[in-house]
Amino acid sequence: MKTPLKALLTLHLSLFAFHFSANSAPPNVVVIFADDLGYGDTGCYGATKVRTPNIDKLASEGRRFTDAHAASAVCTPSRYCLLTGEYAFRGEHWAPVFLKVGLIVDPEQTTAADVMKRSGYATACIGKWHLGFGEETPNWNGDLKPGPLELGFDYYFGMPVVNSHPPFVYVENHRVVGLDPNDPFVYDTVAETPIHQEKMGIDQIGGAKAAHANYDDTYVGTTLAGKAVSWIKEHKDNPFFLYFATTNIHHPFTPHPRFQGTSDAGRYGDFIHELDWIVGEVTRTLEEEGLAENTLLLFTSDNGGMINLGGQNAWSLGHNQNGDLLGFKFDAWEGGHRVPFIARWPGKIPAGSVSDQLISNVDLLASLAALTDQKLQKGEGPDSFNILPALTGEPKKSIRDHLVLAAFRKTHLSLRDGDWMYISAQSGGGFSSPDVGTHGFGGFPALHFAGEVNSDMENGKIKPDAPTAQLYNLKTDPYQAVNVIRENPEIAQAMRERLAKIREAKGTR
Repeated sequence: MKTPLKALLTLHLSLFAFHFSANSAPPNVVVIFADDLGYGDTGCYGATKVRTPNIDKLASEGRRFTDAHAASAVCTPSRYCLLTGEYAFRGEHWAPVFLKVGLIVDPEQTTAADVMKRSGYATACIGKWHLGFGEETPNWNGDLKPGPLELGFDYYFGMPVVNSHPPFVYVENHRVVGLDPNDPFVYDTVAETPIHQEKMGIDQIGGAKAAHANYDDTYVGTTLAGKAVSWIKEHKDNPFFLYFATTNIHHPFTPHPRFQGTSDAGRYGDFIHELDWIVGEVTRTLEEEGLAENTLLLFTSDNGGMINLGGQNAWSLGHNQNGDLLGFKFDAWEGGHRVPFIARWPGKIPAGSVSDQLISNVDLLASLAALTDQKLQKGEGPDSFNILPALTGEPKKSIRDHLVLAAFRKTHLSLRDGDWMYISAQSGGGFSSPDVGTHGFGGFPALHFAGEVNSDMENGKIKPDAPTAQLYNLKTDPYQAVNVIRENPEIAQAMRERLAKIREAKGTR
Protein backbone atom coordinates (compact mmCIF):
# COMPACT_ATOMS: atom_id res chain seq x y z
CA MET A 1 0.00 0.00 0.00
CA LYS A 2 1.25 3.48 -0.82
CA THR A 3 -0.41 5.07 2.22
CA PRO A 4 0.29 3.06 5.40
CA LEU A 5 -2.16 2.83 8.27
CA LYS A 6 -2.13 5.96 10.41
CA ALA A 7 -1.07 4.07 13.52
CA LEU A 8 1.86 2.48 11.77
CA LEU A 9 2.95 5.83 10.34
CA THR A 10 2.78 7.47 13.77
CA LEU A 11 4.82 4.65 15.26
CA HIS A 12 7.40 4.90 12.53
CA LEU A 13 7.80 8.65 12.94
CA SER A 14 8.31 8.17 16.67
CA LEU A 15 10.96 5.51 16.12
CA PHE A 16 12.62 7.70 13.50
CA ALA A 17 12.77 10.65 15.87
CA PHE A 18 14.23 8.40 18.56
CA HIS A 19 16.87 7.01 16.20
CA PHE A 20 18.08 10.45 15.21
CA SER A 21 18.44 12.00 18.64
CA ALA A 22 19.27 15.56 19.45
CA ASN A 23 22.91 14.71 18.87
CA SER A 24 22.25 13.35 15.40
CA ALA A 25 19.74 15.19 13.22
CA PRO A 26 18.12 13.33 10.32
CA PRO A 27 20.37 13.64 7.26
CA ASN A 28 19.22 15.67 4.29
CA VAL A 29 19.39 13.93 0.93
CA VAL A 30 20.15 15.57 -2.41
CA VAL A 31 20.14 13.55 -5.63
CA ILE A 32 21.59 15.32 -8.67
CA PHE A 33 20.48 13.31 -11.69
CA ALA A 34 22.33 14.50 -14.78
CA ASP A 35 21.00 13.90 -18.28
CA ASP A 36 23.05 11.89 -20.82
CA LEU A 37 26.29 12.35 -18.89
CA GLY A 38 28.60 9.56 -20.00
CA TYR A 39 31.16 7.56 -18.05
CA GLY A 40 34.00 9.58 -19.61
CA ASP A 41 32.43 13.04 -19.40
CA THR A 42 34.07 14.29 -16.18
CA GLY A 43 37.62 14.80 -15.01
CA CYS A 44 37.46 12.33 -12.14
CA TYR A 45 36.43 9.64 -14.65
CA GLY A 46 39.25 10.45 -17.08
CA ALA A 47 38.09 13.33 -19.27
CA THR A 48 40.85 15.69 -20.47
CA LYS A 49 39.02 18.02 -22.87
CA VAL A 50 36.66 19.35 -20.22
CA ARG A 51 37.25 20.64 -16.70
CA THR A 52 34.88 19.64 -13.90
CA PRO A 53 36.40 20.96 -10.66
CA ASN A 54 33.16 20.83 -8.64
CA ILE A 55 32.30 17.26 -9.64
CA ASP A 56 35.92 16.23 -9.09
CA LYS A 57 35.80 17.85 -5.65
CA LEU A 58 32.75 15.75 -4.80
CA ALA A 59 34.74 12.64 -5.68
CA SER A 60 37.69 13.77 -3.57
CA GLU A 61 35.39 14.38 -0.60
CA GLY A 62 33.32 11.23 -1.05
CA ARG A 63 33.23 7.91 -2.87
CA ARG A 64 33.44 7.34 -6.61
CA PHE A 65 31.89 4.17 -8.03
CA THR A 66 33.35 2.47 -11.08
CA ASP A 67 30.62 -0.13 -11.67
CA ALA A 68 27.42 1.90 -11.32
CA HIS A 69 24.63 1.56 -13.86
CA ALA A 70 21.36 3.09 -14.93
CA ALA A 71 18.89 0.20 -15.04
CA SER A 72 17.84 1.46 -18.46
CA ALA A 73 19.93 3.14 -21.15
CA VAL A 74 16.94 5.34 -22.00
CA CYS A 75 15.87 8.53 -20.22
CA THR A 76 12.22 7.93 -19.28
CA PRO A 77 12.49 4.32 -18.08
CA SER A 78 15.69 5.19 -16.21
CA ARG A 79 13.78 7.84 -14.24
CA TYR A 80 11.00 5.35 -13.62
CA CYS A 81 13.54 2.93 -12.12
CA LEU A 82 15.11 5.62 -9.94
CA LEU A 83 11.85 6.82 -8.40
CA THR A 84 9.96 3.52 -8.07
CA GLY A 85 12.69 0.98 -7.30
CA GLU A 86 11.13 -1.22 -9.97
CA TYR A 87 12.57 -2.24 -13.33
CA ALA A 88 10.74 -0.24 -16.00
CA PHE A 89 10.42 -3.25 -18.28
CA ARG A 90 7.87 -4.72 -15.84
CA GLY A 91 5.48 -1.99 -16.95
CA GLU A 92 6.58 -2.24 -20.58
CA HIS A 93 8.34 1.12 -20.41
CA TRP A 94 11.19 1.08 -22.93
CA ALA A 95 11.19 4.43 -24.74
CA PRO A 96 10.97 8.16 -23.97
CA VAL A 97 7.54 9.72 -23.47
CA PHE A 98 6.51 12.99 -25.05
CA LEU A 99 3.86 15.70 -24.89
CA LYS A 100 0.71 13.56 -25.31
CA VAL A 101 1.53 10.83 -22.78
CA GLY A 102 -0.06 10.58 -19.35
CA LEU A 103 1.76 9.82 -16.11
CA ILE A 104 3.37 6.37 -16.46
CA VAL A 105 3.83 5.85 -12.71
CA ASP A 106 0.77 4.63 -10.83
CA PRO A 107 0.04 7.17 -8.05
CA GLU A 108 -0.62 4.21 -5.75
CA GLN A 109 2.93 2.97 -6.30
CA THR A 110 5.43 3.85 -3.58
CA THR A 111 8.18 6.20 -4.74
CA ALA A 112 11.45 7.41 -3.25
CA ALA A 113 9.67 10.67 -2.39
CA ASP A 114 6.93 8.74 -0.56
CA VAL A 115 9.57 6.97 1.50
CA MET A 116 11.05 10.28 2.60
CA LYS A 117 7.68 11.90 3.32
CA ARG A 118 6.85 8.98 5.62
CA SER A 119 9.79 10.11 7.75
CA GLY A 120 8.70 13.71 7.86
CA TYR A 121 10.96 15.07 5.12
CA ALA A 122 10.11 18.01 2.90
CA THR A 123 10.37 16.77 -0.68
CA ALA A 124 10.95 18.50 -4.01
CA CYS A 125 11.57 17.60 -7.62
CA ILE A 126 13.28 20.29 -9.66
CA GLY A 127 14.25 19.86 -13.30
CA LYS A 128 13.41 17.41 -16.06
CA TRP A 129 10.36 15.25 -15.28
CA HIS A 130 9.84 13.17 -18.43
CA LEU A 131 7.39 10.70 -16.88
CA GLY A 132 4.18 12.16 -18.28
CA PHE A 133 1.29 14.11 -16.76
CA GLY A 134 -2.39 13.32 -16.35
CA GLU A 135 -4.39 10.12 -16.27
CA GLU A 136 -4.39 9.56 -20.02
CA THR A 137 -2.91 12.64 -21.65
CA PRO A 138 -1.74 16.01 -20.28
CA ASN A 139 -4.12 18.96 -20.19
CA TRP A 140 -1.56 21.67 -20.95
CA ASN A 141 -4.27 24.31 -20.61
CA GLY A 142 -5.38 23.13 -17.18
CA ASP A 143 -4.22 21.12 -14.20
CA LEU A 144 -1.39 18.69 -14.96
CA LYS A 145 -2.42 15.98 -12.55
CA PRO A 146 -1.58 13.43 -11.55
CA GLY A 147 2.08 14.42 -11.70
CA PRO A 148 5.03 14.82 -9.31
CA LEU A 149 2.84 16.05 -6.45
CA GLU A 150 0.81 12.84 -6.61
CA LEU A 151 4.00 10.79 -6.31
CA GLY A 152 5.20 12.14 -2.99
CA PHE A 153 6.75 15.49 -3.88
CA ASP A 154 5.65 18.62 -2.03
CA TYR A 155 6.94 20.88 -4.80
CA TYR A 156 7.81 20.64 -8.47
CA PHE A 157 9.39 23.08 -10.92
CA GLY A 158 10.98 22.19 -14.21
CA MET A 159 10.82 20.95 -17.76
CA PRO A 160 7.82 18.72 -18.39
CA VAL A 161 9.30 16.62 -21.20
CA VAL A 162 12.81 17.14 -22.55
CA ASN A 163 14.54 20.27 -23.80
CA SER A 164 14.58 19.05 -27.42
CA HIS A 165 10.82 18.37 -27.61
CA PRO A 166 7.74 20.54 -27.07
CA PRO A 167 6.12 22.05 -25.16
CA PHE A 168 8.97 24.46 -24.46
CA VAL A 169 7.71 25.76 -21.14
CA TYR A 170 8.20 25.41 -17.42
CA VAL A 171 5.74 23.69 -15.12
CA GLU A 172 5.35 24.58 -11.44
CA ASN A 173 3.37 22.10 -9.37
CA HIS A 174 0.22 21.47 -11.46
CA ARG A 175 0.33 24.36 -13.93
CA VAL A 176 2.33 25.70 -16.84
CA VAL A 177 4.18 28.81 -15.71
CA GLY A 178 2.83 32.00 -17.30
CA LEU A 179 -0.14 30.37 -19.02
CA ASP A 180 -2.78 32.90 -20.12
CA PRO A 181 -6.27 31.35 -20.45
CA ASN A 182 -6.96 33.83 -23.26
CA ASP A 183 -4.02 32.43 -25.25
CA PRO A 184 -4.18 28.63 -24.85
CA PHE A 185 -1.92 25.92 -26.24
CA VAL A 186 -2.89 24.56 -29.65
CA TYR A 187 -1.60 21.22 -30.94
CA ASP A 188 0.27 21.10 -34.27
CA THR A 189 1.24 24.74 -34.21
CA VAL A 190 4.77 26.03 -33.83
CA ALA A 191 6.07 26.95 -30.39
CA GLU A 192 7.42 30.48 -30.45
CA THR A 193 10.56 30.18 -28.37
CA PRO A 194 13.97 31.75 -28.97
CA ILE A 195 15.56 28.83 -30.84
CA HIS A 196 12.64 26.51 -31.67
CA GLN A 197 10.87 28.26 -34.52
CA GLU A 198 10.48 25.45 -37.04
CA LYS A 199 8.45 22.26 -37.28
CA MET A 200 10.57 19.34 -36.02
CA GLY A 201 8.69 16.51 -37.70
CA ILE A 202 6.95 15.62 -34.43
CA ASP A 203 3.81 16.73 -32.64
CA GLN A 204 4.12 20.42 -31.82
CA ILE A 205 2.19 22.58 -29.41
CA GLY A 206 2.15 26.31 -29.96
CA GLY A 207 0.07 29.27 -28.95
CA ALA A 208 0.46 30.28 -25.32
CA LYS A 209 2.94 33.02 -26.17
CA ALA A 210 3.30 34.21 -22.57
CA ALA A 211 4.15 30.71 -21.36
CA HIS A 212 6.64 30.10 -24.16
CA ALA A 213 8.20 33.52 -23.55
CA ASN A 214 9.40 32.29 -20.13
CA TYR A 215 11.54 29.66 -21.80
CA ASP A 216 14.98 30.15 -23.35
CA ASP A 217 17.19 27.13 -23.92
CA THR A 218 20.36 28.96 -22.96
CA TYR A 219 18.95 29.89 -19.54
CA VAL A 220 17.40 26.56 -18.51
CA GLY A 221 20.44 25.37 -16.57
CA THR A 222 20.86 28.57 -14.61
CA THR A 223 17.12 28.84 -13.97
CA LEU A 224 16.90 25.32 -12.54
CA ALA A 225 20.02 25.87 -10.43
CA GLY A 226 18.48 29.02 -8.98
CA LYS A 227 15.29 27.17 -8.08
CA ALA A 228 17.24 24.37 -6.39
CA VAL A 229 19.32 26.81 -4.37
CA SER A 230 16.26 28.78 -3.28
CA TRP A 231 14.38 25.64 -2.24
CA ILE A 232 17.32 24.39 -0.14
CA LYS A 233 17.54 27.72 1.66
CA GLU A 234 13.80 27.76 2.33
CA HIS A 235 13.89 24.28 3.90
CA LYS A 236 17.23 24.33 5.68
CA ASP A 237 15.70 24.16 9.17
CA ASN A 238 14.07 20.75 8.66
CA PRO A 239 15.17 17.51 6.97
CA PHE A 240 14.65 17.61 3.22
CA PHE A 241 14.90 15.43 0.12
CA LEU A 242 15.71 17.14 -3.17
CA TYR A 243 15.61 15.28 -6.47
CA PHE A 244 17.35 17.65 -8.89
CA ALA A 245 17.16 16.35 -12.46
CA THR A 246 19.21 18.61 -14.70
CA THR A 247 18.66 19.01 -18.44
CA ASN A 248 22.43 19.16 -18.89
CA ILE A 249 23.84 17.59 -20.98
CA HIS A 250 20.97 16.47 -23.22
CA HIS A 251 20.94 17.90 -26.74
CA PRO A 252 20.51 20.56 -28.01
CA PHE A 253 23.76 21.67 -26.41
CA THR A 254 22.77 25.19 -25.36
CA PRO A 255 24.89 26.40 -22.44
CA HIS A 256 24.44 29.84 -20.96
CA PRO A 257 26.60 32.41 -22.79
CA ARG A 258 29.02 32.56 -19.87
CA PHE A 259 30.05 28.94 -20.57
CA GLN A 260 30.18 29.07 -24.36
CA GLY A 261 33.67 28.54 -25.75
CA THR A 262 35.13 27.52 -22.38
CA SER A 263 35.93 23.85 -23.15
CA ASP A 264 38.07 21.97 -25.65
CA ALA A 265 35.12 19.81 -26.72
CA GLY A 266 32.79 22.27 -28.46
CA ARG A 267 29.32 23.12 -27.21
CA TYR A 268 29.02 19.59 -25.80
CA GLY A 269 31.96 20.29 -23.52
CA ASP A 270 30.66 23.76 -22.70
CA PHE A 271 27.40 22.18 -21.56
CA ILE A 272 29.39 19.91 -19.24
CA HIS A 273 31.07 23.01 -17.83
CA GLU A 274 27.64 24.46 -17.07
CA LEU A 275 26.63 21.21 -15.37
CA ASP A 276 29.74 21.38 -13.23
CA TRP A 277 28.82 24.94 -12.25
CA ILE A 278 25.30 23.75 -11.35
CA VAL A 279 26.79 21.09 -9.06
CA GLY A 280 28.99 23.79 -7.55
CA GLU A 281 25.98 26.01 -6.86
CA VAL A 282 24.31 23.21 -4.91
CA THR A 283 27.39 22.25 -2.91
CA ARG A 284 28.25 25.89 -2.21
CA THR A 285 24.75 26.47 -0.87
CA LEU A 286 24.92 23.42 1.37
CA GLU A 287 28.23 24.63 2.77
CA GLU A 288 27.16 28.25 3.26
CA GLU A 289 23.96 27.19 5.03
CA GLY A 290 25.84 24.81 7.32
CA LEU A 291 24.15 21.75 5.80
CA ALA A 292 27.00 19.96 4.06
CA GLU A 293 28.09 17.87 7.04
CA ASN A 294 24.64 16.38 7.46
CA THR A 295 23.67 15.90 3.82
CA LEU A 296 23.99 12.75 1.76
CA LEU A 297 24.61 14.00 -1.78
CA LEU A 298 24.38 11.57 -4.69
CA PHE A 299 25.48 12.51 -8.20
CA THR A 300 24.83 10.27 -11.19
CA SER A 301 23.35 10.16 -14.71
CA ASP A 302 20.21 8.72 -16.31
CA ASN A 303 22.18 6.85 -19.00
CA GLY A 304 25.40 6.94 -21.02
CA GLY A 305 26.61 9.63 -23.39
CA MET A 306 25.43 9.89 -26.96
CA ILE A 307 26.91 10.66 -30.36
CA ASN A 308 24.62 12.89 -32.38
CA LEU A 309 25.76 16.03 -34.21
CA GLY A 310 27.14 17.85 -31.16
CA GLY A 311 28.42 14.65 -29.61
CA GLN A 312 30.15 13.72 -32.86
CA ASN A 313 31.90 17.08 -32.83
CA ALA A 314 33.08 16.54 -29.26
CA TRP A 315 34.37 13.08 -30.18
CA SER A 316 36.23 14.45 -33.22
CA LEU A 317 37.97 16.92 -30.89
CA GLY A 318 39.26 14.03 -28.77
CA HIS A 319 36.57 13.76 -26.12
CA ASN A 320 35.24 10.24 -25.53
CA GLN A 321 31.80 10.53 -23.95
CA ASN A 322 31.90 7.06 -22.45
CA GLY A 323 35.64 6.67 -22.09
CA ASP A 324 36.78 3.39 -23.64
CA LEU A 325 33.44 1.63 -23.06
CA LEU A 326 31.63 0.14 -26.04
CA GLY A 327 28.47 1.84 -27.24
CA PHE A 328 26.36 4.88 -26.45
CA LYS A 329 23.04 5.98 -24.96
CA PHE A 330 20.20 3.54 -25.82
CA ASP A 331 22.63 0.58 -26.10
CA ALA A 332 22.83 -2.62 -24.06
CA TRP A 333 26.60 -2.31 -24.30
CA GLU A 334 28.38 -0.74 -21.31
CA GLY A 335 28.53 2.74 -22.84
CA GLY A 336 24.76 2.86 -22.77
CA HIS A 337 24.25 2.36 -19.06
CA ARG A 338 27.51 2.42 -17.04
CA VAL A 339 27.49 5.91 -15.56
CA PRO A 340 29.32 8.16 -13.12
CA PHE A 341 28.13 7.75 -9.54
CA ILE A 342 29.54 9.79 -6.66
CA ALA A 343 28.32 9.81 -3.05
CA ARG A 344 29.37 12.37 -0.43
CA TRP A 345 28.41 12.47 3.24
CA PRO A 346 31.22 13.97 5.36
CA GLY A 347 32.15 11.80 8.30
CA LYS A 348 30.04 8.90 7.04
CA ILE A 349 31.53 8.23 3.60
CA PRO A 350 35.35 7.95 3.46
CA ALA A 351 36.79 10.87 1.51
CA GLY A 352 38.62 10.10 -1.73
CA SER A 353 37.51 6.46 -1.74
CA VAL A 354 36.71 4.36 -4.79
CA SER A 355 34.38 1.35 -4.95
CA ASP A 356 33.87 -1.35 -7.57
CA GLN A 357 30.60 -2.54 -6.02
CA LEU A 358 27.89 -3.27 -8.60
CA ILE A 359 25.10 -0.74 -7.97
CA SER A 360 22.24 0.84 -9.89
CA ASN A 361 19.90 3.83 -9.79
CA VAL A 362 17.03 1.41 -9.15
CA ASP A 363 18.57 0.94 -5.69
CA LEU A 364 17.74 4.46 -4.48
CA LEU A 365 14.37 3.63 -2.93
CA ALA A 366 15.55 0.73 -0.76
CA SER A 367 18.61 2.70 0.30
CA LEU A 368 16.52 5.68 1.41
CA ALA A 369 14.27 3.32 3.34
CA ALA A 370 17.33 1.92 5.12
CA LEU A 371 18.64 5.42 5.78
CA THR A 372 15.39 6.34 7.53
CA ASP A 373 14.98 2.99 9.33
CA GLN A 374 11.97 1.89 7.34
CA LYS A 375 11.03 -1.65 6.45
CA LEU A 376 9.61 -1.79 2.95
CA GLN A 377 6.28 -3.53 2.56
CA LYS A 378 5.51 -6.16 -0.07
CA GLY A 379 5.48 -4.60 -3.52
CA GLU A 380 7.47 -1.52 -2.53
CA GLY A 381 10.65 -1.11 -4.57
CA PRO A 382 10.56 -4.76 -5.70
CA ASP A 383 13.85 -4.57 -7.62
CA SER A 384 15.65 -2.14 -5.32
CA PHE A 385 18.57 -3.21 -3.09
CA ASN A 386 19.89 -1.35 -0.06
CA ILE A 387 23.32 -0.12 -1.15
CA LEU A 388 23.85 2.09 1.91
CA PRO A 389 26.61 -0.28 3.14
CA ALA A 390 28.44 0.28 -0.16
CA LEU A 391 28.16 4.04 0.30
CA THR A 392 29.34 4.27 3.89
CA GLY A 393 31.28 1.06 4.52
CA GLU A 394 33.54 -1.49 2.91
CA PRO A 395 31.41 -4.59 2.32
CA LYS A 396 33.57 -7.56 1.37
CA LYS A 397 30.79 -9.31 -0.49
CA SER A 398 28.80 -7.97 -3.42
CA ILE A 399 25.48 -6.45 -2.40
CA ARG A 400 24.12 -7.30 -5.82
CA ASP A 401 25.03 -10.57 -7.50
CA HIS A 402 23.10 -9.58 -10.62
CA LEU A 403 21.46 -6.64 -12.38
CA VAL A 404 18.99 -6.50 -15.27
CA LEU A 405 19.74 -3.81 -17.84
CA ALA A 406 17.40 -2.53 -20.53
CA ALA A 407 18.17 -0.92 -23.89
CA PHE A 408 15.95 1.02 -26.29
CA ARG A 409 14.84 -2.17 -28.04
CA LYS A 410 13.00 -4.64 -25.83
CA THR A 411 14.77 -7.49 -27.66
CA HIS A 412 17.98 -6.44 -25.90
CA LEU A 413 17.06 -6.93 -22.24
CA SER A 414 20.32 -8.08 -20.67
CA LEU A 415 21.70 -9.62 -17.51
CA ARG A 416 24.80 -8.81 -15.50
CA ASP A 417 25.81 -11.77 -13.33
CA GLY A 418 29.08 -11.33 -11.47
CA ASP A 419 31.73 -10.55 -14.09
CA TRP A 420 29.55 -11.84 -16.92
CA MET A 421 27.29 -9.76 -19.16
CA TYR A 422 24.69 -11.51 -21.31
CA ILE A 423 22.91 -9.57 -24.09
CA SER A 424 19.95 -11.36 -25.59
CA ALA A 425 20.35 -10.19 -29.20
CA GLN A 426 22.84 -8.84 -31.73
CA SER A 427 24.38 -5.33 -31.66
CA GLY A 428 23.73 -2.73 -28.99
CA GLY A 429 19.98 -2.42 -29.34
CA GLY A 430 19.99 1.35 -29.63
CA PHE A 431 18.98 3.74 -32.40
CA SER A 432 20.63 3.40 -35.80
CA SER A 433 21.30 5.81 -38.63
CA PRO A 434 23.30 5.81 -41.87
CA ASP A 435 24.58 9.36 -41.37
CA VAL A 436 26.58 11.23 -38.77
CA GLY A 437 24.59 14.00 -37.13
CA THR A 438 21.08 12.65 -37.59
CA HIS A 439 18.90 11.67 -34.63
CA GLY A 440 19.98 8.06 -35.05
CA PHE A 441 22.85 8.29 -32.61
CA GLY A 442 23.80 4.94 -31.13
CA GLY A 443 23.12 1.48 -32.48
CA PHE A 444 25.64 -0.26 -34.66
CA PRO A 445 26.51 2.62 -37.06
CA ALA A 446 27.87 4.67 -34.13
CA LEU A 447 30.67 2.11 -33.78
CA HIS A 448 31.73 2.94 -37.30
CA PHE A 449 31.46 6.67 -36.62
CA ALA A 450 33.54 6.46 -33.46
CA GLY A 451 36.01 3.80 -34.54
CA GLU A 452 35.05 1.33 -31.80
CA VAL A 453 35.78 -2.38 -32.19
CA ASN A 454 33.58 -5.42 -31.58
CA SER A 455 34.14 -8.93 -32.90
CA ASP A 456 30.55 -9.21 -34.22
CA MET A 457 30.71 -5.95 -36.17
CA GLU A 458 32.48 -4.79 -39.32
CA ASN A 459 32.19 -1.33 -40.90
CA GLY A 460 29.21 -0.58 -38.68
CA LYS A 461 27.28 -3.70 -39.68
CA ILE A 462 26.67 -7.10 -38.10
CA LYS A 463 28.81 -9.83 -39.61
CA PRO A 464 26.77 -12.52 -41.44
CA ASP A 465 28.13 -15.27 -39.18
CA ALA A 466 27.78 -13.37 -35.89
CA PRO A 467 26.08 -15.19 -32.98
CA THR A 468 22.46 -14.31 -32.27
CA ALA A 469 23.27 -13.23 -28.69
CA GLN A 470 26.31 -11.93 -26.81
CA LEU A 471 28.38 -12.85 -23.76
CA TYR A 472 31.30 -10.90 -22.31
CA ASN A 473 33.54 -11.34 -19.29
CA LEU A 474 33.92 -7.78 -18.08
CA LYS A 475 36.84 -8.67 -15.83
CA THR A 476 39.02 -9.78 -18.74
CA ASP A 477 37.30 -7.74 -21.47
CA PRO A 478 35.81 -4.58 -19.92
CA TYR A 479 35.45 -2.92 -23.32
CA GLN A 480 33.46 -5.81 -24.84
CA ALA A 481 35.76 -6.29 -27.80
CA VAL A 482 35.19 -10.05 -28.14
CA ASN A 483 31.87 -11.91 -27.91
CA VAL A 484 32.70 -15.25 -26.23
CA ILE A 485 29.25 -16.82 -26.24
CA ARG A 486 30.29 -19.70 -28.50
CA GLU A 487 33.14 -20.58 -26.17
CA ASN A 488 30.89 -20.53 -23.08
CA PRO A 489 27.50 -22.03 -24.04
CA GLU A 490 26.72 -23.31 -20.52
CA ILE A 491 27.22 -19.91 -18.92
CA ALA A 492 25.11 -18.26 -21.61
CA GLN A 493 22.31 -20.79 -21.20
CA ALA A 494 22.26 -20.41 -17.41
CA MET A 495 22.09 -16.62 -17.72
CA ARG A 496 19.38 -16.84 -20.38
CA GLU A 497 17.28 -18.99 -18.05
CA ARG A 498 17.87 -16.73 -15.05
CA LEU A 499 16.88 -13.67 -17.06
CA ALA A 500 13.67 -15.40 -18.11
CA LYS A 501 12.81 -16.17 -14.48
CA ILE A 502 13.46 -12.59 -13.44
CA ARG A 503 11.18 -11.32 -16.20
CA GLU A 504 8.39 -13.59 -14.99
CA ALA A 505 8.81 -12.67 -11.33
CA LYS A 506 7.22 -9.65 -9.68
CA GLY A 507 10.50 -8.53 -8.14
CA THR A 508 14.08 -9.54 -7.44
CA ARG A 509 14.71 -8.26 -3.94
